[in-house]
Amino acid sequence: MPNLAITLRPDSLDTYIGQSHLVDEGKPLRIAIEKGHIFSMIFWGPPGVGKTTLARIIAHTHNRDIYELSAVSAKKDDIRKIVQQSESQKQLGQSYEAPILFLDEIHRFNKAQQDYLLPFVESGDLILIGATTENPSFEVNSALLSRCKVFVLKQHTADDLQKLLTIAEKHLKLSLDDEAKDWLIRFSNGDARKLLNLLDQTHTIYEEITTKTLKESLQSSHLNYDKKGEEHYDTISAFIKSMRASNTDAALYYLARMVSAGEDPKFIARRMVIFASEDIGLAAPTALVVANAVFDAVSKIGYPEAQINLAHGVAYLAKCKKDRSAHDAYFDALRDVERHGNLPIPLELRNAPTDLMKQQGYGKGYEMYPDAKKSLLPDKLKKKKYLK
Repeated sequence: MPNLAITLRPDSLDTYIGQSHLVDEGKPLRIAIEKGHIFSMIFWGPPGVGKTTLARIIAHTHNRDIYELSAVSAKKDDIRKIVQQSESQKQLGQSYEAPILFLDEIHRFNKAQQDYLLPFVESGDLILIGATTENPSFEVNSALLSRCKVFVLKQHTADDLQKLLTIAEKHLKLSLDDEAKDWLIRFSNGDARKLLNLLDQTHTIYEEITTKTLKESLQSSHLNYDKKGEEHYDTISAFIKSMRASNTDAALYYLARMVSAGEDPKFIARRMVIFASEDIGLAAPTALVVANAVFDAVSKIGYPEAQINLAHGVAYLAKCKKDRSAHDAYFDALRDVERHGNLPIPLELRNAPTDLMKQQGYGKGYEMYPDAKKSLLPDKLKKKKYLK
């Protein structure tokens, strides 16, 4: 019997939940689907937000054959067989259209595998829909990436999960109290699959769904480290939070769990580079240098020796003093940019390459080394202080 997540999977945009910025009326992906503009694309977003479902909806809407592969286990031969099968179908009927290849975890394909895929995508023999939880600009070859439109999918909101929960309640013929609903939505953290799987498991074991039975069901489940599942994200979260707390022992423990499970060392090192700027920042600018050195080292060396580079870097970052002031100041400035738009730049800071611009006051009063207390912000923000 299929699990709840499979049973409730929508087959059209009208029943699809979430990603309103892409699939609501007038939004880009809906327009493309409705007009029949089928092209290669990459869905980038966290787990459980509907990447596979969107690919299936596109195929279903336009009666395209869809082949689903995981880059973890797929080989060149798998792609070759799909292309050969497509060619055979094409010979049987002139109206046959290129099939869709849905490649989950496309970032796990190595360069040679991506290069092999490229000519089929370029010729239109395959419509590629890749799914990834990693930034495709880091993990997908530039040649392949340039032939795909990247759509960013977001975590489900609490409202999205509430709608999904209502559908699940109706299907299971049960009613959850508000406490159980709130706990389940918080636990799911934007992951619809995580919500449905725990709900389904609890219903199977206990039938009655309460906060207590949800927690007991969660404790009774055996959690394997799935590189695209919740423990992957729970572990990296615990890893980052341990370094943030300067708890070196915990940080090294969660590092060991990831390494033991075969986690990509570049994935871990990349998070360390982000952490060095986000959480350490001005307190120890050399942290970014160390984190980058670790990333460079693990990229060149690989396992098993790369775990030593990671451990060294983690211990250093965990022991560093923490300072988020630059991070917070930048995002404060970004909010002002989004709130006020492009405010006029003070005339004294503007370039004056022509006499007319000089006559208009461009560059007038500019000092190369003014008093540090003097504001150089647009007039509307003159009194604003971002870096406290």
